[in-house]
Amino acid sequence: MACWIVRQKPCECWSSVAQGEFELIRRYFGTPELNFAHDDVLLGPGDDAAIVSLPVGFQMVMSIDTLNESIHFPTQADPFLLAQRCLLVNLSDLAAMGAQPVAFTLAISLPAPDAHWLAAFSHGLAVVAQAHHCPLIGGDTTRGPLSITIQVHGKVPAGQALLRSGAAVGDAIYVTGDLGDAAAALWWILGDARLNDAALDASARQVLQQAFYQPDARIDAGIALRGLASAALDISDGLASDLQHVLDTSAFKRFGSTQGLGALIKSEDIPLSDTFQRCVPLREQLALALSGGDDYELCVCVPPAQEAAARSAMQALGLRFTRIGHIDDGVGIRLQTSLGEQHPLSLKGYNHFSESL
Repeated sequence: MACWIVRQKPCECWSSVAQGEFELIRRYFGTPELNFAHDDVLLGPGDDAAIVSLPVGFQMVMSIDTLNESIHFPTQADPFLLAQRCLLVNLSDLAAMGAQPVAFTLAISLPAPDAHWLAAFSHGLAVVAQAHHCPLIGGDTTRGPLSITIQVHGKVPAGQALLRSGAAVGDAIYVTGDLGDAAAALWWILGDARLNDAALDASARQVLQQAFYQPDARIDAGIALRGLASAALDISDGLASDLQHVLDTSAFKRFGSTQGLGALIKSEDIPLSDTFQRCVPLREQLALALSGGDDYELCVCVPPAQEAAARSAMQALGLRFTRIGHIDDGVGIRLQTSLGEQHPLSLKGYNHFSESL
């Protein structure tokens, strides 16, 4: 990927911006707030490609996500908040691998260049980039429906990356933070009648907005869990669906088949925020928290011998870290009620090809 390619098209809507396309890029994406120095970045924007050099003994970790308007975020979303969401959900993948951010690239398709929109979007990116010391080192722009693709680059000591494939029978299952707030936020954004409007005061709206647009990328948690967790991933499509990925990949690594590992989850141990419990009807809470998605919290498997150390590490970060169940040799994921009854858990999660906002 060249460091800022501009797809030049003889289109009036693009040429109408006085500063021109290259000036547009320089003004909004070539700023010191985004292109700041990083020890591992030898060359940033301005040449045909960026150059990154990792310290001896480190491995590169890369992840890429595309977010499309009306599929991954609502139309007319606030560009300042949208930019933060786009970068944070990518950084969450690095967190799940126990990686430290190094840099990111951006490819953006815009229906038309809007100076106010771009200024707000650029500012939102800069807020997150600086918070995680992850500079923008290149990208691509083109005209089309609003679509944002970000690739993040991180580093991890060789052999220490957290993977999905290490879970074993007896491991405890933990999650960071609270589940369901982002899914409840989407109900609010879409005007879902099931949400309790009476509970949506300014404080509740702030909690929900932050959960959807400004999720915490648990970078520090992922790094602290190196050597302690047997498996990890970030919760994007919903706990039920994502935990099954851990079971499948771990079973395949151990047994050569996706069969052989199951999980028992206790319903009463699922961490829910006060805002979620006030705004979402009781009968809907468990299903939404388990399958709503967009949490971007970490789901972590921890061997019994490492549980105390893992809890201590998360306590040192001031992070809620909740044991919700354990890995066993059962079939699939079962949910245990407060009465001790067990029921198979539906694996319904977010489907990119069936949902629209």
